[in-house]
Amino acid sequence: MKDSFQTLKTLNTPSGTYAYFDLTELERKGIAEVSRLPFSIRIMLESLLRNEDGYQVTREDIEALARWTPEPGEINVPLKLARVILQDFTGVPAVVDLAAMRDAVAERGGDPKRINPVVPADLVIDHSVQVDAFGTAYAFFYNVEKEYERNRERYLLLKWAQGALENFRVVPPGTGIVHQVNLEYLAKVVMTKEEGGLTLAFPDSLVGTDSHTTMVNGLGVLGWGVGGIEAEAVMLGQPYYMLAPKVVGFKLYGELPEGATATDLVLTITEILRKHGVVGKFVEFYGPGVAKLSLADRATIANMAPEYGATMGFFPVDEETLNYLRLTGRPEELIALVEAYTKANGLFRTPEAEERVRYSEYLELDLSTVEPSLAGPKRPQDRVALKEVKQSFLAHLTKPVKERGFGLTPDQLNKKVLVKRQDEEFELTHGSVVIAAITSCTNTSNPTVMLGAGLLAKKAVEAGLDTKPWVKSSLAPGSKVVTDYLEASGLLPFLEALRFHVVGYGCTTCIGNSGPLPEDIAKAVEEGNLVVAAVLSGNRNFEGRINPHVKANYLASPMLVVAYALAGRMDIDFTTEPLGYDPNGKPVYLKDIWPSMEEIREAMAKTLDPGLFKKEYAKVFEGDERWQALPAPTGELFGWDPESTYIQKPPFFQNLGQHQVGDIRGARVLLVLGDSVTTDHISPAGAIPVKSPAGQYLISKGVKPEDFNSYGSRRGNHEVMVRGTFANIRIKNLMLDGIEGGYAKKLPEGEVDFVYHVAMRYQEEGTPLLVIAGKEYGTGSSRDWAAKGTYLLGIKAVLAESFERIHRSNLVGMGVLPLEFLPGENRETLGLTGYEVYDILGLEDLTPRKKVEVVARKEDGTEVRFQAIARLDTPVEVDYYKNGGILQTVLLNMLKEAKAQ
Repeated sequence: MKDSFQTLKTLNTPSGTYAYFDLTELERKGIAEVSRLPFSIRIMLESLLRNEDGYQVTREDIEALARWTPEPGEINVPLKLARVILQDFTGVPAVVDLAAMRDAVAERGGDPKRINPVVPADLVIDHSVQVDAFGTAYAFFYNVEKEYERNRERYLLLKWAQGALENFRVVPPGTGIVHQVNLEYLAKVVMTKEEGGLTLAFPDSLVGTDSHTTMVNGLGVLGWGVGGIEAEAVMLGQPYYMLAPKVVGFKLYGELPEGATATDLVLTITEILRKHGVVGKFVEFYGPGVAKLSLADRATIANMAPEYGATMGFFPVDEETLNYLRLTGRPEELIALVEAYTKANGLFRTPEAEERVRYSEYLELDLSTVEPSLAGPKRPQDRVALKEVKQSFLAHLTKPVKERGFGLTPDQLNKKVLVKRQDEEFELTHGSVVIAAITSCTNTSNPTVMLGAGLLAKKAVEAGLDTKPWVKSSLAPGSKVVTDYLEASGLLPFLEALRFHVVGYGCTTCIGNSGPLPEDIAKAVEEGNLVVAAVLSGNRNFEGRINPHVKANYLASPMLVVAYALAGRMDIDFTTEPLGYDPNGKPVYLKDIWPSMEEIREAMAKTLDPGLFKKEYAKVFEGDERWQALPAPTGELFGWDPESTYIQKPPFFQNLGQHQVGDIRGARVLLVLGDSVTTDHISPAGAIPVKSPAGQYLISKGVKPEDFNSYGSRRGNHEVMVRGTFANIRIKNLMLDGIEGGYAKKLPEGEVDFVYHVAMRYQEEGTPLLVIAGKEYGTGSSRDWAAKGTYLLGIKAVLAESFERIHRSNLVGMGVLPLEFLPGENRETLGLTGYEVYDILGLEDLTPRKKVEVVARKEDGTEVRFQAIARLDTPVEVDYYKNGGILQTVLLNMLKEAKAQ
């Protein structure tokens, strides 16, 4: 343990004596004005002090970060994190990679047991449950049954990992959503470990393989989402390299008005921050309004950091943090340590401490101005006030597609389709709400809005209202505690009376696991080419994500989800039109059934209790009888099954150490894409179409279409995933006129085929490939397969106007070169069509952010020459690129060390 600045001190607390690295010492010694630093930067600084080793973390690194200013410039931070969390969609490929790395070490005569998480890792299985059954008490059991049937092979792998890997725990299916389990149970806020004969106390911190890992920022824990590739490197003891960010200070004051919820607040904040521009920055909340927000409200705001574009949405530790730890049944000695440590180390928020902090940029919001809101129909930042939803939706119907509308012509507007059932018939039109889902950790972690939804349901039932028959309704809480308190409050039966039955404990609709629409509804939507809607209490509503039949998706609070299920349509103005009529024909308006804050507080006081949390989390790693009965394989190497269509040994380590870096010559363009291409576009997570290359591959392996499951669940099989890359049904390759979906053109022949087939033809010819895109390339989920699939298609570089943070580093992690147009230049200004042949020169002697030469040869022989920035941002990224990727680098270093010993 190096300690160049002599900051190691002793802390006496009611729960014992601890060693800790004292940040305030740096101020006393005149090295840094720590009390002026944002709280989030202080936590990073502590990590550097504690992990100084002269190699990965140096004295110079500490000095540079200690001198952080509001305009930080280029400060490279080698951050060592305390732990890693994974969910199963991103966690399965990570475990597959670890298993393949063990094989690679064994094949080279090494000890495979050396490949283990060095940093504790928790994997929560939450992404695999799908809403097949709904609207009945039996739905939950049916969906869990189906989940085990579909995912048995994946779960056997995870159970193997739970036994074979050290420092690795698994939370079995049907328990909760990773971020809610993290918030309510896993997160410690302050951690301890034995080192050099001392018990060291230090701030909890993590990276997670899910972009909404930021939810735990609401608890004062540093953490954010990274790609699976980077998470694996962190697990294997590598620092997470980043540039010290700008920190936006967001002042909150005032109080939320009656009728406004934490959901309305987060949609308002998302809109403000998206307009301001916070990509790559931390946002830290301060001001008198913070004290007025419950911890669950803060967690909702922190959860949506990826939607507003920030790396974190951070709330420092304060009294409310300690109250929440108590409410969720954390041990008293932990709470005493959190309080003593954060106060001694300048990490506890008080109005006086806040006064001194200097931020890079300042924003503010008066909470009393927040109004009931939704966001949609295509992006989380497109907030629309509840009173304006009707006219906004109707306007979007005819707006052109490139302005995020639906491009309907006037004669298509009045389309209606009759649906006949045994005992009833009804018409579907544009704007019919076909999915209403109370889902996602964003909101189900917040008792205020969940009990609010229960109270609203109770009043609706008492007024004689019912949900419309065409609505697929579901309730998928992020933890079992939610069901406990809804039952204890007597409100669950009312939600069930409106067909909001518990369908599972997991992400469900929020990530596209909404399950199929009832057949007659799906048929009607197709027949009328209807723009139907989903209303969900989630955090993402990108096109094509929620359900393939649903074009308009709105984010809303759980209370509004219930309201729209009752109304059954988007084109309603709740302020002037009734939701329905009571048995006497009297109109019932939303205001008549909307619960008051007083009623919600009363329900909370009656039902919320630390005992609920202690009971549900006591056996969190044990699982149900199905999990316990799974016959997990054992042994230090995983036994791959060549017949499996879920788990296959990936080809990433085949040519380890033989990677040559040189100029890229004679490259062809596979796709030309516009702005804001999401990782969902690049590597979809949802349904696998039968006629797609992935679907055809599965059929060739004897898999029936009803057993396809989703792309996300097959991320352990590279054969499926490479065929699913750029296969989103909504992606638009601008080299093809008027064709939507995953197609490309083989040049020079000009034949159009699926992206995968075209890429394989280029691969047979030995032609390197390039993708050209606009701004914000790779926005959205931290989906490592978006980079892995890109690599396996033979794409050597992606040339874009700008990149989303996680996807850019994932491309580097796979040895794919992210290239950025110079400011003011893009495909249009340079006149590029994608029909040129490209050379990328100057790659022999790469340095961080080097300008490289690009030559584009047109069909008529003329050349366009321009420069682009190689977005390898740190010396370490240059090494990763040279070695062919991050895991290759880790493995080569490990084999080198083993040889040296």
